[in-house]
Amino acid sequence: MSTTMSTESPSKRIIKRIIAIAVTLAVLGALAYPKLKSEGNTASGMARPGGPDTLLVDAFVTGPTTMRDRILTTGTIRANEAVDLVSEASGKLTDILFEEGTYVEKGQLLVKINDADLLAQRERATYRLKLAEEREARQRQILEKGGISREQYDETLNEVNVLKAEIQLIDAQIAKTEIRAPFSGIVGLRYVSEGSYISPQTRIATLQQLNPVKVDFSVPEQYSGQMKIGGTIQYRVEGSDQVYTGRIYAIEPRVSQDTRTLELRALTPNPGGTLVPGAFANIEVVLNELNEALAIPAIAVVPELNGKKVFVYKNGRAESRPIETGIRTATDIQVLSGLAPGDTVITTGLQLIRPGMPVKLTMGNE
Repeated sequence: MSTTMSTESPSKRIIKRIIAIAVTLAVLGALAYPKLKSEGNTASGMARPGGPDTLLVDAFVTGPTTMRDRILTTGTIRANEAVDLVSEASGKLTDILFEEGTYVEKGQLLVKINDADLLAQRERATYRLKLAEEREARQRQILEKGGISREQYDETLNEVNVLKAEIQLIDAQIAKTEIRAPFSGIVGLRYVSEGSYISPQTRIATLQQLNPVKVDFSVPEQYSGQMKIGGTIQYRVEGSDQVYTGRIYAIEPRVSQDTRTLELRALTPNPGGTLVPGAFANIEVVLNELNEALAIPAIAVVPELNGKKVFVYKNGRAESRPIETGIRTATDIQVLSGLAPGDTVITTGLQLIRPGMPVKLTMGNE
């Protein structure tokens, strides 16, 4: 039996394998190249309309605007004046002279407590005073003629003065049985009825003055030096889209050690009574307001070692402009120099842009 042996050397077999692998890789590369090229162009934003090296960008056209440097905080609506109506005296409530939820004038009688015993005491003191005054008048005439001593006359005169003071005291006690409105406002729900026995601890109702209303709020400690009397706030309350405006009229003279905030109070007109005490307010405190300011989106500013710059769209290319900036808000920044009204500032693709690079604006910015 004979065996057939291969005459091909090992080195030739290795060379054939290398050639086969190279051919396979070349074929696979040729098939994948169009897809990889397409994905690469899409990811880089290149090869868009305008040429293979043109970058598609968004832009902002500059123009004069009003800028507000502001703080966002929260606060609470409070009545301009508010008081719980209570009695200084104890006794039976005889008359309720107001309706719940209605407007009352300052000084208007709201509640009356039984004062029959005090009226009787006053009448008795009045009779005694009348007799004492008549006796004093007679003794004064007799004193002038020397019929009585000065001491006797002074005793009678003193009795007259004591009785006058007693009547004044009774009048003061009678006044305490009448509860009058200390200021004009809206009287709230009542908690007593006629015939009830009340004391100084009994709450009868509440009285609130609702035009204007106060707004209590606080700002972080770092803004305390910027708060001024007369400063403006704007705010909204829950359930309403209306924007209300108020003026700061009082500032707490110290920062709270617990919260590290400064408390302030503003005043807001409320002619329609739409603002209700106790309501929650979302407040915008205006620190500074600039009219005719040149502002751009803050995202358009590129910081540099020696300052800041922006890229401006001009004749289809990106142009670098150094700028000086002023106040900054949450979204915008004021430009003091380096730009003019009407300049088109590029706001996207800033990491890819180079000075002089061709760019194309998106729809609506061209």
